[in-house]
Amino acid sequence: MRYAGFVLLLACAGMLLQAQGKTEGPANEKAQKTYKEALEHLRKDNIQAALDAFKKADKQDDGHCLACQQKIVKYAAELHDWKSAEAAATELVGEAQDAKDIAVAHYQLGLILMDQALEKHKDELFSRAHDEMTKALAAAANFPQAIYADGQILAHLKQDDAAKAQFEKFVQMRPATDVDRQRALRYISQPELARARMAPPFAVTTLDGKRVSLDDLKGKVVLLDFWATWCGPCREALPHMRTIAKKFEGQPLVVLSVSLDSDEQKWKDFIEKNQMTWLHYRDGGFEGPVSKLFSVEAIPHTFTIDADGVLQDEHIGDASIEGKLKKLVARAHEVQTAEKQ
Repeated sequence: MRYAGFVLLLACAGMLLQAQGKTEGPANEKAQKTYKEALEHLRKDNIQAALDAFKKADKQDDGHCLACQQKIVKYAAELHDWKSAEAAATELVGEAQDAKDIAVAHYQLGLILMDQALEKHKDELFSRAHDEMTKALAAAANFPQAIYADGQILAHLKQDDAAKAQFEKFVQMRPATDVDRQRALRYISQPELARARMAPPFAVTTLDGKRVSLDDLKGKVVLLDFWATWCGPCREALPHMRTIAKKFEGQPLVVLSVSLDSDEQKWKDFIEKNQMTWLHYRDGGFEGPVSKLFSVEAIPHTFTIDADGVLQDEHIGDASIEGKLKKLVARAHEVQTAEKQ
């Protein structure tokens, strides 16, 4: 599962069009019809057909349809069609006019290359991604997202000092509550983590009113449990989750259940009735921010995250995970002991 790169791409999708100030579709009449067909394919969740139609509309518009190009970047990346994504992102770079447009366009192309590099494990792609971030920052030096992404890229290129310098810049630009700032601080102290399969950073307010961020839980194993009261298999897995919470009580392990329920009162009543004494947060559905961040499409779905924030395990459905948790908790104990000495 890909996290960081694609999440950044989604965040960038609207930003680029906003920066360029041109969100309309194509000017050509035939291209307009094809563009509408593409949007209809999207409505039916037919991503490949939509992508093909956006590409056709852009061609009919002589390669000047910014909205088409942006859609191509987004959905081609989603389908791992890197050739199409890179071509559209390159077109956007060519269309960019002022410094802000240029910076964001190079940033997006850099993200495409970074995401591709993460999948293919090729230093050449990371080097090209770094070049694009350098161009983005040449056009707009105070561009936090580009600085953060460049830090990640440099870490993958094993240029740890340069990576730390970028993360330090980013930290100075963001508020203390920013989850990416918290993650950057971890990368500064442990740059090797920027090369690991880190769980994406997030912060939520739990049922008991506490703000909990993943990076606040540094040093503890985190079991992230996606579920819902209306999910039969989730209800069947509940005794198992209750056993885990009780078995590891007082240990460096946090269970956080993320509910996809839309009915808040039903969710609260269910938790109280079933004596679910661990941490809870209601995300509201599969389109909820945390569910989307972890690409959750089926429940129950659990993610096991180690004390460094690295994703260690993932299961759809009920699964025996105590053995894995026991090993990770033992390691968390060892780290805590070492830090005290």
